[in-house]
Amino acid sequence: MGWIETTGGYTVALDGAKVLCRNAKGRLLKQVPPKLRDDAEVVRLRQLSEWLERHEQECREQVDGWLVRSLPVPVGLLARVWPDEAWQAVLRDLVVAPVAGDGSPDTGRAGFLRDADPVRGLGVVDLDGDSAWWDPAEVERVLLPHPVLLEELEELREFAAELGVEQRAQQLFREVWRKPGPGAAGPAGATGGTAADGAAGAAAAYGWRAYADGKFAQLRHATARAVQLGYRVRGGHVVCPLVEDGRAVEAAYWLGDDYPEAETRTGALEWRDPAGRRLPLAEVGPVAWSEGERMAASVYAGRVVESDEEKAL
Repeated sequence: MGWIETTGGYTVALDGAKVLCRNAKGRLLKQVPPKLRDDAEVVRLRQLSEWLERHEQECREQVDGWLVRSLPVPVGLLARVWPDEAWQAVLRDLVVAPVAGDGSPDTGRAGFLRDADPVRGLGVVDLDGDSAWWDPAEVERVLLPHPVLLEELEELREFAAELGVEQRAQQLFREVWRKPGPGAAGPAGATGGTAADGAAGAAAAYGWRAYADGKFAQLRHATARAVQLGYRVRGGHVVCPLVEDGRAVEAAYWLGDDYPEAETRTGALEWRDPAGRRLPLAEVGPVAWSEGERMAASVYAGRVVESDEEKAL
């Protein structure tokens, strides 16, 4: 934006989230002088900067919600928000797939989102590297596929690197955990992340114990880590609400419900329906599994790691 005149011959402007200031001679200063910090124009720019930061964060959170909840997004909505720089920055280069009338995504036609227009529809670069427009009369809704749903994820990551794609929202390079097969002794491992070492959790019908028995010196350390990671804590669990195949699901990982200063050890990772009923592991879908294990692994990584000698005591 342009420079705005203020008191004492100074001029101020907003560069991203930073308020810049020049003196009367036009020299750019390292910071806004203390005498100008309460100036009306400086205060106005600072408030605008704070609003823009909140807006960008809200855009990222909304897109992340579409991604992890597998929610089809109307093409018309994308076209309306595209002129907004914050929206465009978070949407550009995400992988999108057309959604058929029955609600199923056509991942075979997936492409990288490059433009959105109310008349022309969506401009994409397909997986062959060709540019195309999806007519809004033909493609009315699209899905931002969770990476666990993309069969050729590694190939897509390589192709994205070749195109110089930089996604603001975590999609292609999001940590992914695959659901283990029947009889598995531990986590299937993470694509792009690190899972905990194996634990005999697959045998449990309702709980996955790969991240159980993680020690925290104080319960508040575990809850603070969960909140810092963007999750909610309720009733002794850190929880992550999800939607898969149109069904609401909640992943819940036990942290403890003792005094905040008390030592605690983590428990099982479970999945529940809206009524609170625990779901058998066999009923947990791939997105809910991946996001639940991603949550548990992230919290578990902050545990107190004991040496072999300490464990023996």
